[in-house]
Amino acid sequence: MLFDLPGINDQFKDTDVVVVVGACDVVNPAAIDVEGMPISGMPILLAHEAKHVVVCNLDEHPGYSGVQNPRYRNPKAIGTFGDAQAGLTELLAALA
Repeated sequence: MLFDLPGINDQFKDTDVVVVVGACDVVNPAAIDVEGMPISGMPILLAHEAKHVVVCNLDEHPGYSGVQNPRYRNPKAIGTFGDAQAGLTELLAALA
């Protein structure tokens, strides 16, 4: 499925769980919270507004922009680092 940014952003605040695979910069709340960053003012997916966020990423290092992502330190976020396919497979098995 493909959604436009404004249409999907309105739904995150009512979402129980968001699963983010990669996409470090496009879900980085620093783009709207921190002035003077390379991504300041960039439109992002407001995934951090969901009740819980599961992050599948290679590591905790910044994305292309070089900006640290505060979602990794958010208490409502769970990080699975390493191979995303393996992490998602484990997650789905645990939920089954």
